[in-house]
Amino acid sequence: MKRIYVLPLLVLLFSTSVSAQNFMSPELLWKLGRVSAVGLTKNKQAVVYRVSTPVLELNKSKVTYHTVSLVDGKVVEIATPGDLVPDKNLSPDGKYRLSDAPVKLKEITGADKYPSLSKSNVYIYDNLNYRHWDTWEDGSFDHVFISEVAAPDKKTDLMESEPYDCPTKPFGGSEDYTWSADGKTVVYVTKKKYGTAYAISTNTDLYAYQPETGKTTNLTADMPGYDVNPAFNSENQLAWLSMSRDGYEADKQDLMVWDGKTKLNLTRYRDDIHVEGFIWSEDGNKLFFNAPVNGTLQLFEVDYPGLKEKVPAVKQITRGDFDISAIVGQTGNKLVVSRTDMNHAAELYTVDLLTGGTTQLTHVNDSIYATISMGKSVRRKVKTTDGKEMLVWVMYPPGFDANKKYPTLLYCQGGPQSPLTQFYSFRWNLQLMAANGYIVVAPNRRGMPGHGTKWNEQISKDWGGQVMKDYLSAIDDISKENYVDKNRRGCVGASYGGYSAFFLAGIHQNRFKTFIAHDGVFDLKSMYGTTEEIWFVDWDFGGHYWDKQNKAVQQTLAKYNPIDLVQNWNTPILIYQGGKDYRVPIEQGLQAFQAAQLRGIKSKLVYLPDENHWVLSAQNALVWQNEFYRWLAETLK
Repeated sequence: MKRIYVLPLLVLLFSTSVSAQNFMSPELLWKLGRVSAVGLTKNKQAVVYRVSTPVLELNKSKVTYHTVSLVDGKVVEIATPGDLVPDKNLSPDGKYRLSDAPVKLKEITGADKYPSLSKSNVYIYDNLNYRHWDTWEDGSFDHVFISEVAAPDKKTDLMESEPYDCPTKPFGGSEDYTWSADGKTVVYVTKKKYGTAYAISTNTDLYAYQPETGKTTNLTADMPGYDVNPAFNSENQLAWLSMSRDGYEADKQDLMVWDGKTKLNLTRYRDDIHVEGFIWSEDGNKLFFNAPVNGTLQLFEVDYPGLKEKVPAVKQITRGDFDISAIVGQTGNKLVVSRTDMNHAAELYTVDLLTGGTTQLTHVNDSIYATISMGKSVRRKVKTTDGKEMLVWVMYPPGFDANKKYPTLLYCQGGPQSPLTQFYSFRWNLQLMAANGYIVVAPNRRGMPGHGTKWNEQISKDWGGQVMKDYLSAIDDISKENYVDKNRRGCVGASYGGYSAFFLAGIHQNRFKTFIAHDGVFDLKSMYGTTEEIWFVDWDFGGHYWDKQNKAVQQTLAKYNPIDLVQNWNTPILIYQGGKDYRVPIEQGLQAFQAAQLRGIKSKLVYLPDENHWVLSAQNALVWQNEFYRWLAETLK
């Protein structure tokens, strides 16, 4: 018997009964509190954390702050973090504070150029980088300031009149600037390129500003890729994350340390290590970091031996089918971290640094999880067409019975080079898919860190090649099982996953009965012509589409463009498109929907005019979920 749990939207909006539920639903998903750490208290006896809980009827979230004791586990709600947590933006002597604010430097709008036309709504550009992520450039640039604590209005702009951003756009925050331990230097991250040069480069650098002299020095002038997240230890030694190649945003990310004279790459010799984040140890002799490994995110430590050893020792601390998604801080032989898995949203845990064991510290969502049955995520090894072994996560429905047959979804990860681990998403939630009666197949296909650099890089300039064979190998392998209903298989994904759905729709040879694509790339040429981060398409496609002598880009266009496969489409398709998505702009989804309609294929467009590459509004998200499961119920009958 088919078990599909589709909740009508009005029920989602107005139902308040939790106890009656025994499976995860969109309603319950959007009742979960989103837990994030603020930091350890100054005495390191407790952790301050933030809980953001969606309030559906207000279409926004309620935010509360709490402390949880590391001694007895007691939780106390507080008004604000206040002075409980050390302020990283305060100078070591307590006299100065770092902050950031926008500074208007360029005339861009009609009102800028024609003051008498103040009601005009016009933007005028003479170079690229005219928009980024979900905003149009208006001539303002974020700068870092030093102000006196005793006189907050007395501010020094570290970047003066430079048309560059710190924090870096689109996702940078206060982690992009920091004080040195002795208070004599501020290090900040920026990309000192403007216009078209900015749009084609990933070369961010670390700049050291000396407040006493006003002098600024580029610390990474010899390093052409991303350099981000600067952090000092108590000995004034600087660590940061670094990629080596300009223009390659998914390059291997290493952990660098500089003692004021010599730079040392601590993870250079570990081909399988792509560092996500890090903190210094309390004694400053090692660093803790998280990195993808074999379909999970795990905690590692690496020694910083100065220059005494050529190869720093890297040690994996945690193991298990979960993600260490963030590192908060150390207190003695414990580390406070954030942890997720496919059945559980983020909660805070402690990690025993001697044994690697984890202990749950916060329990924000335990009461909801106690009311529902959960599916099980299982590792499956699949042989690829080129003889490699590929990890595939399989999520089974709650109460799975191998004697029954189940509709099955191939989940295609975005990125394209992002790890597919034990993540917990509030949109692409594998637990929710399984709770609606679907087996979910999530392959760690080519283009994912955690399986070695070669595996990760193989997708570049080969979007429609081996990776598509990996997808088909995964769905074909699971389809050998009697419990998979081969007449009810679907394919879903967003971003590069949306591209995958569009591409597979033209080559799947009737494997799938339905497709869902969210903000997917449909036409490589128009994608190149409208996306904002040109370095990405330059690297992944191989260059400019008009360069007829460039074999790499011409092969990509000739072989891997979904728009050229539309004549083969014969399967229903649901297409989501965000109106403020400038990474994969609106024409991608509209072109795909128009093609499907003109081909006479059952299709639907869900347009979200106020959403970017993601879906952030609670009510929009519930409409998204409702349409997702309604479509599956209609097309996988």
